[in-house]
Amino acid sequence: MRDDSAHPGGRWARSVYRHRVVGVVCALVLAVCGPLTANSAAQAAQAAQAAQAAETGQTAPTAGQGTHTVVTWGASAEQQGPGPADRGYRLIVRTSVGGTGLRIRLSNAFGDHPVTFASAYAGLRKQGAELVRGSNRRLTFGRAASVTVPAGETVLSDPLPGKLAAESDLAVSLYVTGAQGPTTGHGMAMQTSYAAAGDHAAEEGAANWTDPMGSWYWLDAVSVETSAKVGAVVTLGDSITDGWASTTDGNRRWPDYLSRRLQAASGTTVKGVANEGISGNKVLADGAGESALNRLGRDVLSQPGVSTVFLFEGINDIKAHTGVTADELIAGYRQIIDRAHAAGKCVVGATVMPFMGWYEYDAEAEAVRQGVNDWIRNSGAFDAVTDFDRITRNPYDQRRILPFFDGGDHLHPNDKGMQAMADAVDLSALRCAR
Repeated sequence: MRDDSAHPGGRWARSVYRHRVVGVVCALVLAVCGPLTANSAAQAAQAAQAAQAAETGQTAPTAGQGTHTVVTWGASAEQQGPGPADRGYRLIVRTSVGGTGLRIRLSNAFGDHPVTFASAYAGLRKQGAELVRGSNRRLTFGRAASVTVPAGETVLSDPLPGKLAAESDLAVSLYVTGAQGPTTGHGMAMQTSYAAAGDHAAEEGAANWTDPMGSWYWLDAVSVETSAKVGAVVTLGDSITDGWASTTDGNRRWPDYLSRRLQAASGTTVKGVANEGISGNKVLADGAGESALNRLGRDVLSQPGVSTVFLFEGINDIKAHTGVTADELIAGYRQIIDRAHAAGKCVVGATVMPFMGWYEYDAEAEAVRQGVNDWIRNSGAFDAVTDFDRITRNPYDQRRILPFFDGGDHLHPNDKGMQAMADAVDLSALRCAR
């Protein structure tokens, strides 16, 4: 492996705070060099935190001493079509909470054959498919450079030593061999990633990554080690949560805006955000991905460090005209709440947003929506409620989304609507006594 310490501009910083003098030195190093991040604001924030720790004599948590693993990024696994047997994937994701010991989770959940990941690397994206010089590091699996994942299974990488800043553009590069049959991925990424012929995972340049793509493949979660006091929220939803109608490559889905609020907030210990939305997804029935009920365990409860489930789903059950009643949808919500509570998680519910003007709208569907929203607001079944319906509806016709927030199809909000949704979340309500 290359000696990354020879590349201070992009290396993973190793900060050990043993006393105040060392702490001040570390703060200066962070300010000048920065830990595996291309985000100068994140560097400045980390430098300030390090300086404060040095002045107060506090020590940064180290693995095994008041720390645990927390998900920093996630995307729901779905079945995708067959892909090339041998291909490179450079997958671009935006992290939420920062920490050390980065790990990735690779999924073959929907495959019917084993798949081999012959090489895997993680680095910082500079621009396009180009990485920050010196940041690309090999990932291992049980100390091996490659791993074969059986059909239906997932695998975690070994922790990668060093620090990863919050809100980083992380590039996970994979070389997959022997793929057959259906692949596992996430269809609507709203983020450009890149593919290549052959194994170019270790390369930091973009020359061989010539095939842009709008989906993520194989990768379904990234986690870090951080303070045991820090937790994560998982947003379980459909295309609105997945980011439809938000700006591609802009990280303007409402969970992205929520993540930025959480990183900046001093009064909350919820810092991680995993977006587990699937376009077209339903609470009760499989179709566009497995139903929320069927994927709850894999996509939500299996994620490390999760303290809160944010449930915002139901519009696809309602508008599909399958005969689903408000009582049936409420029963589905209750199952999710009960399972999450049994796992020790808080559950925040969100009301279903207006959709008059969408081609599937009719009075019967609107009646179901109103019945469901009345229960969400008033039943007390959730630990907290965020009223997305009230925030986004047109005050002159409450069956319609406010034009200022309308992404153009009268169902999906634009960037402004996404931000308004995130701003409506009471950050203090993301933790409860469980």
